[in-house]
Amino acid sequence: MPDWPLIRSFALAAEARELDSVWMFDHFFNRWESGAVEAMHEAWTIVSAVAAVTERVEIGTLVLCMTFRTPALVAKMASTADEVSDGRLILGLGAGWHDPEYDAFGYPKDHRVGRFEEALRIIGPLLRGESVTFAGRYHQTNDAILAPAPGRRIPILAAARGPRMLRLTARHADAWNTAWYGPSDERLDGQLAALAEALVAEGRDPATMTRTVGIMVRDPESDAAPEEGDFSGSVDELARMVDGYAALGIDHLIVLLQPMTEGSIERLSAALRRSERG
Repeated sequence: MPDWPLIRSFALAAEARELDSVWMFDHFFNRWESGAVEAMHEAWTIVSAVAAVTERVEIGTLVLCMTFRTPALVAKMASTADEVSDGRLILGLGAGWHDPEYDAFGYPKDHRVGRFEEALRIIGPLLRGESVTFAGRYHQTNDAILAPAPGRRIPILAAARGPRMLRLTARHADAWNTAWYGPSDERLDGQLAALAEALVAEGRDPATMTRTVGIMVRDPESDAAPEEGDFSGSVDELARMVDGYAALGIDHLIVLLQPMTEGSIERLSAALRRSERG
């Protein structure tokens, strides 16, 4: 896991090279099947730190696990981080999945989608400046408010795959994410079709949903270990892949770069300059 000085320089390099956004995972650690542990920093702390040292780039969470914090607290933290960033936060939310974290920190693993649904019903209204009284199976609030109120409508992004999660995304979110990919494939085609079905089922205008895709890009000249499905082509090939995603109607690519260096950012920036989208 990169230390804070590297994270800071990475975010500043992304901003300097006119990338649109930087994103933070929300994990306490990752335990591989081998038992090895990958260390990770706490997401909200890093979000606030990045917000304080950058000026233009948007800052997103990919994605906050809704079991780790109460929904009203998430809304309060989002409003505060958006204030620190001067209106640059994207609030990415998800149901969570990595069981070792739940076991280690004592969080419940049951009914994750049900907990996620209740959380959205609290967070959305709070971020719109409403007072929320909610008595659910998992979460309760009593005349909860955000004071001071958010300075703007903070966009909510939901990571979703299955039918129920996609319906919740269509009902409550401003943006949708699916990940992780290299070049687009049949899996992505299926997810886009499933999202379209969910939007129709919820009576949602498809034009109002921002579509984002997480892709893995590895510098072929680096020593970074390859991962299944990642992209390791040339800069020109990367530019063509970006154009291919744009042709599919993808609004935003969230790129997991390996290695996480300024050189990788420059390589991505060069590809964007050569793409039709750039």
